[in-house]
Amino acid sequence: MYIQRVPDIDTLERIVPLDVPEEDLAGKASLALHYERYRFAAEQANPGTLLDLACGVGYGTRLISQERPDIEVLLGVDLSDEAVDYATREYAGGRVRYEQGDAMKFREGASDRFDTIVSLETIEHVPDPLKFFGRLAGLLAPGGILIGSVPTTPSVDLNPHHLHDFTERSFRQMGLDEGLAEIKSHTQIQRVGLSELWSGDRRFRREQLRSNLLGYYARHPSALVGRIVTTLRYGLANHYTTIAWKNAG
Repeated sequence: MYIQRVPDIDTLERIVPLDVPEEDLAGKASLALHYERYRFAAEQANPGTLLDLACGVGYGTRLISQERPDIEVLLGVDLSDEAVDYATREYAGGRVRYEQGDAMKFREGASDRFDTIVSLETIEHVPDPLKFFGRLAGLLAPGGILIGSVPTTPSVDLNPHHLHDFTERSFRQMGLDEGLAEIKSHTQIQRVGLSELWSGDRRFRREQLRSNLLGYYARHPSALVGRIVTTLRYGLANHYTTIAWKNAG
């Protein structure tokens, strides 16, 4: 049974699991990648308190709660009021709750810290990734675990919602710069076929990709070079890296 799509939250960047049709194989594959990241996060998380920052519609926060009964409080935070309303309606209860908030201003000035912080597929969206990552690290309790993920093949050229590209090396460096110790990483590869990109039945259809891509490449020739090099090296595939770091402080 599928629920009706919720306006403005069911997009390339925020999946509503109950609204992915069975026949949409590409959409289901993307959702599976998200679930896999959250299961990795559940495996690495500390007991105690957990913050899922930019939680979307909240299914991942709920998944972690089901996998880890030793986590006492799970708080999902998202900028979208509609996403938080949906998450509260569908997934809140018991140890799990949700609230609306800006990631860069959340608990600003507050003294409380979290034993685990999860922020998946978020860092590439923010104007200042280093500042955002520092904000995450600053909310960690001593010995706390920070789990983040980013695409590690180019995505800015195709995805208008992404502001920054990362490599595995540059992503790892962010943790080192904050004095965090990497404890485990997880790499995912999503194969993409041309027929999927242009299929009208594909969940993430072409109208949700960057418009006037040729014009974008004309203005950003280095992006075109990067796309060609990446395609020659990896084929039509997106790579994602999820890393768990520990705060030794």
